[in-house]
Amino acid sequence: MIKRTFDITVAVCGIVPLLPVMIAVATAVKLTSPGPVFYRQVRVGRNGRPFRIYKFRSMVCDAESRGGSLTIGGDARITPVGRFLRRHKLDEWPQLFNVLRGEMSLVGPRPEVPEFIEMYPESYKRILMVRPGMTSRTTLAFRNEEQLLAAVADPRRLYREKILPYKIMHASKSLQHQHLSEDVRTIVATIFNVVETITAEELDRAAADLPRVVRPAGRKAPDFVPEADVALEYEYAGSASGGST
Repeated sequence: MIKRTFDITVAVCGIVPLLPVMIAVATAVKLTSPGPVFYRQVRVGRNGRPFRIYKFRSMVCDAESRGGSLTIGGDARITPVGRFLRRHKLDEWPQLFNVLRGEMSLVGPRPEVPEFIEMYPESYKRILMVRPGMTSRTTLAFRNEEQLLAAVADPRRLYREKILPYKIMHASKSLQHQHLSEDVRTIVATIFNVVETITAEELDRAAADLPRVVRPAGRKAPDFVPEADVALEYEYAGSASGGST
């Protein structure tokens, strides 16, 4: 229960001082564009259970019908207030309530929408053993994801064939080294924005290895080299120095 206790404690300690700011953000969202304050989207959580992730709405209310689930840099669907929120990641703060509800953790692989999980079902099996997180080392490395997508003619293909497999590969590796102290370091890195982002060149260089470690739906087993099996979350180890995830 160590990880869960840590998540609840930090989430409560975060919500209390941030509540006035969150109220101000909610007011700004409501007054500057028509639609609800919160954006709720179905994501896939631990053990494959769907849940609704909460964010402050940063786009027009019918954004998905105008352009799907991917957002690129300079996306016309983003509202002026939403652009500010996304730049400073303020739109993610309501996920602290997802943490309190037990649907998410502070640190862990970012939850994906069902359609992307279905593209790599075998590779996601290990990742879905744990609660998804608000942040992770992989998340920090892809802070520039919208810019990467905006730089290509087919953003969806780039995400499907390079970015998503890269995220899966690194999320799987990070689960083998999960520990309370690593969670703390990741949270500090998130607050101070100290992790370097991945470049398009690095993504291209990694692409050759991705098919070996990430198995798309329908790919034959011999083409897939699985990561080592991971243990359950360290909260089940019974001590702070327990196993990796």
